[in-house]
Amino acid sequence: MMKLAVGEVVQGYRITRFLGRGGFATVFLAQHEQTGNKVALKVGGASGGGRQVTRLLEVTSRRTPEGISPDELPAEAVFFESNGVRIDLFDEQEVQNLLRREGDLLANCHHENVVQLLDRLTVDNNPVLVLEYVRGKTLREKIRSLEGIHLNWFLAVARALLALKQAGTLDYHGDLKPENIVVKPSGKVVLLDPAMRTPEHRVVTTTPHYNPLLLTDSKADVMAIGIMIYEILTGTLPFDEVPWEFAGRQSGGETQRLSLSYFFSYSPPHALNPKTPEELERIVYRCITVPGYGLEELKTDLESFISKA
Repeated sequence: MMKLAVGEVVQGYRITRFLGRGGFATVFLAQHEQTGNKVALKVGGASGGGRQVTRLLEVTSRRTPEGISPDELPAEAVFFESNGVRIDLFDEQEVQNLLRREGDLLANCHHENVVQLLDRLTVDNNPVLVLEYVRGKTLREKIRSLEGIHLNWFLAVARALLALKQAGTLDYHGDLKPENIVVKPSGKVVLLDPAMRTPEHRVVTTTPHYNPLLLTDSKADVMAIGIMIYEILTGTLPFDEVPWEFAGRQSGGETQRLSLSYFFSYSPPHALNPKTPEELERIVYRCITVPGYGLEELKTDLESFISKA
């Protein structure tokens, strides 16, 4: 994989700071030497999945190429096969190809709540995405520092994803999680890193803790929003054992249905946080367990709950 360093100049962009890394890519802050504009440069990473990323010893907001905070959850490579799914590693060529496809996806995805693609570079045959630099804190950082969390942020996410789906420019994000939601100082939310995917949906990058059924449609985003609200209410995630053993299969019999019922037997939020509003708990339940509960229903329910709060 291509390695960049602070101070290096990449086709007119001078790298000024390391911003972060995930399971497949590394991001740097850079400044255009002529215009002075700040951008984020995204390049393929050395790891082929979240399990390969080094964890630091203590929870921290410090960003370093050496590793990530242990409370962060990088995405995994999910391969859909005839008998189910396989979580494996990507090699260098696969990461490069998927990064190019992410560029194609963002090039057609114009929305104020989604990070914008500004340019695409090729450096030593490696793709480099030039992205809008979004200043702010990730939802993970806000959870970590015990800052106030606003349901309006999730409502903005649901509205943006619904609008993009209706416009036919982004069927689903696929890797919604606290690390991929930035809250700007103004309070506006911006989504980062939509799941890298192949056109035939045979490969996708996603984070099983927030997409335990390994879905490749908008229900993955609805489920992720429900899990994030659950996490904020309780301080924990509803599912530890992920992915669910039958995830990715298109059909199944009684064994699969019984297994799914067992899988969904998570502790209700009020059992861990007695102050949980009953209606908000119902929204979380619908997000996670009701197949037909989609973005439109979630948007309507969040609007109703917020208006009454």
